[in-house]
Amino acid sequence: MASELLDQLLGDIKTAMKSKEKDKLAALRFLRAEIKNVEINERREPTDDDVLNVIGRLVKQRQESIEHFQKGGRDDLVAQETFQLNIYRAYQPAQLSEDEIAELVEQAIAATGASGKKDMGNVMKAVMPQVQGRAEGKVVNAIVSQKLG
Repeated sequence: MASELLDQLLGDIKTAMKSKEKDKLAALRFLRAEIKNVEINERREPTDDDVLNVIGRLVKQRQESIEHFQKGGRDDLVAQETFQLNIYRAYQPAQLSEDEIAELVEQAIAATGASGKKDMGNVMKAVMPQVQGRAEGKVVNAIVSQKLG
């Protein structure tokens, strides 16, 4: 089962090479290397879910780096990380709004019969596969906590 995202990434790498976009090429090659690591570790061809997991991890890393660099006053590194973040986000599916997440959370609460904070884990287990790659875990966690609180 070939990954359409991976095929798109490989095409974008070729395009960046031809147009001599060095920064974009470096970011795309790094993404490809991370996907290749998954391929080697799992000993199988990566799926779109694998690619989305790698992209999600890299997006999260870039966001954290941006925060740290802003605190340190390193605007040059903030710009570099932001550039990479935007490239990686282009491969993610459209992000869910908080209202859409809240609706999924309410459905999961009804399905699991959750009644309080003690059932938060069960609700998270039900919601996270549905929002994978389309919402950050901490946003989902906050909404679940609010609904069960």
